[in-house]
Amino acid sequence: MPVYSSTFQINTNGASDIRDITSNVERVLRDSSIADGLLTVFVPGSTAGITTIEYEPGVVSDFRNAIERLIPHTLHYEHDSRWGDGNGYSHVRAALLGPSLTVPVIEGDLQLGTWQQIILVDFDNRARNREIVVQIVGE
Repeated sequence: MPVYSSTFQINTNGASDIRDITSNVERVLRDSSIADGLLTVFVPGSTAGITTIEYEPGVVSDFRNAIERLIPHTLHYEHDSRWGDGNGYSHVRAALLGPSLTVPVIEGDLQLGTWQQIILVDFDNRARNREIVVQIVGE
């Protein structure tokens, strides 16, 4: 069964920056020539995550606010005491969201809902250049 792998870069601002990466992922799928299978999107690192959302300003704001309520950046984090980098909250947020997403591919199309986009969320406390890995298995 063929496997196709590719990467792309996204610059982020940190601070729960949310980026719609759907078109980047669709471009990788088109380049792969795989029509049916599974596509996985993965972000290396421990302070960012991948999920889906309706990427519109209201939901993006609601998501960002919910993350802050669940895992406030103002709490004490042992990671910060040990390393002094002030991003302990970003590691916890990323661990709960997860670094990857798998989407079925049927007849060359991602099987996303009408209002569903793939997003990268960068929880770190600084701007980053994130590498995104896409791997597709299928035929």
